[in-house]
Amino acid sequence: MRFLTRLALAAAGLTLAAGAAAAQTTVRWLHVEQNPAQVKVWEEVARRFEAKNAGVKVEMQFLENEAYKAKLPTLLQSRDRPHILYSWAGGVLKAQVDAGVLEDITKSVGAYKDNLSAGAVEAFTVDGKLYGLPHNVSQVGFMYNKDLFAKANLDGGAIKTWDDLLAAVKTLKAAGVTPIAVGGQDKWPLHFYWTHLAVRLGGKPAFEAALKGQNGGFEGETFQKAGELMKQLVDLEPFQNGFLGFKNQQALGFFGDGKAAMNLAISHQSTTQRALAADKKGIAEDRLGWFDFPVPAGAKGRPSDTLGGVNGWIITKGAPKEAVEFVKFFISDEVQRELAKQNFIIPTFKGAEAALSAAFMQNVARNIAASQYHQNFYDQDLGPSVGRVVNDATAEIAGGSMTPKQAAKAIQDAFKQGN
Repeated sequence: MRFLTRLALAAAGLTLAAGAAAAQTTVRWLHVEQNPAQVKVWEEVARRFEAKNAGVKVEMQFLENEAYKAKLPTLLQSRDRPHILYSWAGGVLKAQVDAGVLEDITKSVGAYKDNLSAGAVEAFTVDGKLYGLPHNVSQVGFMYNKDLFAKANLDGGAIKTWDDLLAAVKTLKAAGVTPIAVGGQDKWPLHFYWTHLAVRLGGKPAFEAALKGQNGGFEGETFQKAGELMKQLVDLEPFQNGFLGFKNQQALGFFGDGKAAMNLAISHQSTTQRALAADKKGIAEDRLGWFDFPVPAGAKGRPSDTLGGVNGWIITKGAPKEAVEFVKFFISDEVQRELAKQNFIIPTFKGAEAALSAAFMQNVARNIAASQYHQNFYDQDLGPSVGRVVNDATAEIAGGSMTPKQAAKAIQDAFKQGN
């Protein structure tokens, strides 16, 4: 009897030990999302995953966008680095792969990737190997306040050309309305102007030629002209007072509070502006307009060309297999539709875009689907060192301390040095 009792106790001990071991699998997930409504959904998804996977804990961690970029190189070298990281793909992803800090998840993902947009998956593929999965796609364009446009007797839908935009800025100023809110302190919101002008002026051929060092590279005619047109806009003083001291979230809140007529935004920021507005309501969907970035005279790019992001989740070296399983769960049809229904994302899971409920986001989804050239953000696509110079130089144009020619030269010099 004593032997059986000891055996039972030993078995119980082994069961407890096994349970303790199982409970030790913690998946550390680092994100940059600032919209509390979206984060709440993410937290619920993490809890659902835990319920389906006994012994697994998903630990959410947050860093503000700019702090994340600054601290990421150090984080990736840490023993306690997060297992899942937010990524904009592009050259920054390639640099991380080259540094050997990411996990090749090609085999563990397997055929699951076939459920996702092929182009979006390609953004997380380096040399034929998969290092992450895409979560959403986005487009950069002008969101505008229909009420402030009406005050100036303007129709946002009629803005098609660069001259149309310049004329609208003048009309808004004459009506006593701040034309554009921008987060100049973060710099990257200003790089949207220069980059998008380059996309319009030269299209995909100009960018590919610059990568090969042809036609003067990023110091060539297309990119200098982009700077000149950007300066044309800047000289009209279209931005809010003190724009170089505004972080992007402050600028979005400023726009959401109805203090500026436009914001050159990433599409999902249509919901973020509400979260960051003082009343947490911002501009209602039926009062929020959108127009694609206007086309300058002599543009060689297609009007349908888009600038935007392919955002997703990368897996760090040595992460537990549960990290990949969680990302697959997070990018499942069910979860993507849930997020799309609330217009937080344009999903990458095929067919999930049907759940988008806002006309605003449905329009953006159609734009991306119709685009034959979707350019990733330059500050990500060109890698961390060149991207930093792109952001710095375009902010210098906006601040008046660098000419378009000097900015283009600085970017080309950085590109030559890095390549």
